[in-house]
Amino acid sequence: MPKFTPPYPERPETIASDWRRYQLVRKNLIGHWEAPAFRSDFMATRMGGRSLFVCNSPESVRFAFNNKTAVFERKTVQMRRLLEPLIGDGLFISHGETLRARRALISPMVHLSRLPRFAPLMVAAAQEVAERWDKVPSGQPVDALADMGHLAAEVVCKSLFGRDLGQRNAEVIVGGFTRFQQASTSITLLDALGLPDWFPRPPNRRVRRIVAQVNRVLDSVIADVERDGRDCLVADLMKSAPGALTRQQLRNEAAVLFMAGHETTANTMAWAWYLISQDPEVEVRLHEELDAVLGGRRPTLDDLKVLTFTRAIIDETLRLYPPVPHLGRQSTAAETFQGTPMPKGSYVLVVPWLLHRHSGLWDRPDEFDPDRFLAPDQGGASKYAYVPFSVGSRVCPGQAFGLAEAMLCLATLAQRFELRLLPGHKVEAVCRMTLRPGERLPMLLRPRAVSKDPARALDLPVGHG
Repeated sequence: MPKFTPPYPERPETIASDWRRYQLVRKNLIGHWEAPAFRSDFMATRMGGRSLFVCNSPESVRFAFNNKTAVFERKTVQMRRLLEPLIGDGLFISHGETLRARRALISPMVHLSRLPRFAPLMVAAAQEVAERWDKVPSGQPVDALADMGHLAAEVVCKSLFGRDLGQRNAEVIVGGFTRFQQASTSITLLDALGLPDWFPRPPNRRVRRIVAQVNRVLDSVIADVERDGRDCLVADLMKSAPGALTRQQLRNEAAVLFMAGHETTANTMAWAWYLISQDPEVEVRLHEELDAVLGGRRPTLDDLKVLTFTRAIIDETLRLYPPVPHLGRQSTAAETFQGTPMPKGSYVLVVPWLLHRHSGLWDRPDEFDPDRFLAPDQGGASKYAYVPFSVGSRVCPGQAFGLAEAMLCLATLAQRFELRLLPGHKVEAVCRMTLRPGERLPMLLRPRAVSKDPARALDLPVGHG
């Protein structure tokens, strides 16, 4: 059976002018890549008067993000300028000693070994969504993107703060992060014109208002955690190194953890629902695996080891729609790659949107095929060909948390429901900071009967390759 090929932004052979490229970037960060970029291993060009290099092969990714990590550790000035109002000196955009100190604090708290603490929260939050979906009238669509956003927010709030935020505060923070993306841009006209980094950019008053609202809620909740002494990640940060973080720095890291734990996982789950809905064979096999392993009960962390096809769906979703499809760095020293000089101050990009669809690295790269992650090579010939969580010194410390959350939530909900894209709705891959299926994803719910016999034989063995 032919595999589903999801739509993607147009790939022109060439873009006529820098002005046209700038317009495309402003609209959609992944919409300006020309067709040859998906076949190239290493590209050297210029942007706004600055040298720019795109690493699009395992060798070049390893060179920039692993072998030369000290040179290519710093985020681009555009990314720092974009996110600094919201997360200050937080882990995602810090570098040098600040980066290493913050990673040393945060990585142990979201490590694989801590998942038994968080997995029940994930399943309980997914169960609440299932109960809401049970009450949806027949034929009325749900917004899967919004619902996955609220689900991920519930998980991250209870993990970070030890309780939910309440409807009003949740709207301020969840809606604030969405509005922040809508109001922000990574490339300004002044950048496109090549003005130097020190040249002042006009203030974005809308962004300032959004950030002020989010900060007020975060400060209030952090104060509650400090007063009540509840068990949560913010309390862990306070206890792990007393006095190591100022109140503002603590808020910065809380904002980073919320942004990383909410936005990226919500988008991944929404994309997974869309892809599953477009491939009946994948949907059938997913339901067979869930029925065989779970038999109608709630999933647990131990089940993830045997939910191999569920994991393959998430892995393939992350390949086609990496949550952060552009990973940019700014070099702090001159370097050379395979004879190409890379001056100090150059921009270096690893673009999972390109790398994961490279025709020389992936068979049928634009098709949705979870089976590629059940093959012996596990999807790619190199770990540097598949980087949905980045790689090297800046690899996402919450990778295990995010994967477990996506699998547990999908397993909980897919046992009970099938989702179908609302007829006539067009899904578009749009990136401003993270990769979303547009601003909404309307889908129709259909309850399904769950097999209560986990020992029943499958037509296909679980995890078949």
